[in-house]
Amino acid sequence: MKRDKILYWVTTGLISSAMLTSAFMYLTKHDALVAGFNAIGLPLYFLAILGVAKLAGAVMLLVPAWDRLKEWAYAGFAFTFIGAAWIHLATGTPWMAPLVFLFVLALSYTFRLRIR
Repeated sequence: MKRDKILYWVTTGLISSAMLTSAFMYLTKHDALVAGFNAIGLPLYFLAILGVAKLAGAVMLLVPAWDRLKEWAYAGFAFTFIGAAWIHLATGTPWMAPLVFLFVLALSYTFRLRIR
């Protein structure tokens, strides 16, 4: 049980820190991110939408309450990572990172279920 809790918090911490960093980049319209969005043809207003969603989801994963919202955060991140991999595959840009994050997210969710 203790091992599962440690693995849950490690994987959840990795996902949350990655999403908090990503949310900061999206909300501040980081130059490289804007260039990437332009290169793959996504509208720039997605930056604000995804930035707020990533920020909210990362907070939900870290707060030890609100189980229903935590489930929504897991689902939202799963859709985000699958969509990111799909877009990168379609545009010929590096696509492995979203799948790695999807795997870590799945581990976090699995260990969450084990410790409940």
